[in-house]
Amino acid sequence: MASFNRFCVSSLLAPNNSPQISNAPRSTAVPSMPTTQKWSITEDLAFISNPSKQHNHQTGYRIFSDEFYLKHENKLKDVRRALREVEETPLEGLVMIDTLQRLGIDYHFQGEIGALLQKQQRISTCDYPEHDLFEVSTRFRLLRQEGHNVPADVFNNFRDKEGRFKSELSRDIRGLMSLYEASQLSIQGEDILDQAADFSSQLLSGWATNLDHHQARLVRNALTHPYHKSLATFMARNFNYDCKGQNGWVNNLQELAKMDLTMVQSMHQKEVLQVSQWWKGRGLANELKLVRNQPLKWYMWPMAALTDPRFSEERVELTKPISFIYIIDDIFDVYGTLEELTLFTDAVNRWELTAVEQLPDYMKICFKALYDITNEIAYKIYKKHGRNPIDSLRRTWASLCNAFLEEAKWFASGNLPKAEEYLKNGIISSGMHVVTVHMFFLLGGCFTEESVNLVDEHAGITSSIATILRLSDDLGSAKDEDQDGYDGSYLECYLKDHKGSSVENAREEVIRMISDAWKRLNEECLFPNPFSATFRKGSLNIARMVPLMYSYDDNHNLPILEEHMKTMLYDSSS
Repeated sequence: MASFNRFCVSSLLAPNNSPQISNAPRSTAVPSMPTTQKWSITEDLAFISNPSKQHNHQTGYRIFSDEFYLKHENKLKDVRRALREVEETPLEGLVMIDTLQRLGIDYHFQGEIGALLQKQQRISTCDYPEHDLFEVSTRFRLLRQEGHNVPADVFNNFRDKEGRFKSELSRDIRGLMSLYEASQLSIQGEDILDQAADFSSQLLSGWATNLDHHQARLVRNALTHPYHKSLATFMARNFNYDCKGQNGWVNNLQELAKMDLTMVQSMHQKEVLQVSQWWKGRGLANELKLVRNQPLKWYMWPMAALTDPRFSEERVELTKPISFIYIIDDIFDVYGTLEELTLFTDAVNRWELTAVEQLPDYMKICFKALYDITNEIAYKIYKKHGRNPIDSLRRTWASLCNAFLEEAKWFASGNLPKAEEYLKNGIISSGMHVVTVHMFFLLGGCFTEESVNLVDEHAGITSSIATILRLSDDLGSAKDEDQDGYDGSYLECYLKDHKGSSVENAREEVIRMISDAWKRLNEECLFPNPFSATFRKGSLNIARMVPLMYSYDDNHNLPILEEHMKTMLYDSSS
């Protein structure tokens, strides 16, 4: 799309023939919604309407036998027994925890994993030197991922007197891969981890061309999809394929992961059906002809963020505000005049149904639906968790529309803002604050004054994720979307501010800024922390979802993302 790209999926899932907006005032006419779309999955929800013989023909999702559940329960017992057996073998315990996490089945064993990591933390604080790069790096990464602020100086033993990593490490491929993975957990000021990333990535890149196919595949996966910055659900199938070893428990983990995937697929199918029924029941697709009718795509974000099966209701509810980010994005991007958008923004700020009298009908319908669903979600949260979040929720919508309106004014005037001003506003217009505030209250837990105040602000975890999303969106849009004319990206603002700078230099600066945002996000997830582990993991998963949204092919489609969706929803191949 030629306009400002807000929520990252809104631009990349835009129709192929969506109207290109020139640098001119908006038309007062509301164009009809184009139907040709970039997304290449055959049909939204097609698998639900065509259930196989293994499925319930009324609901479209699978029914499991008592024998299946008994086998699953026995596998859980086998894995718990194996976890107890590796307690006295630190390295094997690390490998097993890592395998559970990479297969996406660690949620079953949080208590056992927590206890094992407590023992590992005591090992990491001992004064005796360790010389196994793989073990030290894996322990560091697993502890940091759980929020333990392990000092990066545990890697000093692997540096020479000049402060460089020792040359004899260059042939330790397994250790180098683990070192590179560990470096992804760096925070600001940890030069040793920056050095570790450069050292390991350069050597591994060289090794990738001189290894057999299987080993080269492992190295390339580590470099292109480091665990900390990738969705475990996205990488689980590749890891299951590559997971080999002498450990007796590996087969049990693989069998459990396969059974789990089948159960999770059925659960996701049920949730997509619920989302679809909600969307159809609202009737917005019929009343608002201009909006995209894509409930499956809206559901992708909660599915990626909240991976624990027990959050089924939360995934469905979180899809609803995300759908309105898409809808309102369409209105501001393409359909509303500046006068209409100003009135709409005022109505959202006032949060009164009577404030929409001067708006066109499609805006009235949109605001009424937004008002109703926000109040419904707030009431559900109040009933379940005892706190009414309506003030926080409505403020996120007001902030989003204010930011959208600011961009619309820049767009109408044809004057690009300073890059810093663009990004400050873009962090809000990314829609991330709407998502994280709703997710925070839907998850419940212990609401403290500190955590509520922090989540209400456009700062901390939310700001870091929004920065990653906004800059990645602009980077992907500038490179991969087939656009004409004005795109209003950070790159364009940066080039305007830095006369004589090349596009390549601007791209390098954006990549550096994304890396810095990840470092801030890493630090914000360490202990002590006012947020629950579930909220922190959900927030990280949203950031991890971003790269999947920019894996364009030459036709500007997203085959990697499409394949992930098939795997998570209905693909039965192993």
